[in-house]
Amino acid sequence: MHKANRDLLVMLKQELMTPQSVEIELNKLHELLYKTERLDCFAAAHELIDLNKYKIHNHRFEIKKLIRSKKEHPFVFLSNLN
Repeated sequence: MHKANRDLLVMLKQELMTPQSVEIELNKLHELLYKTERLDCFAAAHELIDLNKYKIHNHRFEIKKLIRSKKEHPFVFLSNLN
């Protein structure tokens, strides 16, 4: 797993933490984000609303196909299920 270039603002409870313990916490946070930001997890947490055809797609394949396509389709929306 490679390190992502991301800016994180981390607020810690403990005032006195060693740099090593802060690094451990950041590595755990990076692992958690790496697992949850995958396309499979994104597709599972969304549904596709197509107002052109009046359909709602819950299939991960359809959602992945829309995300991977470079075109923007009018009146096609991604809705978060959370």
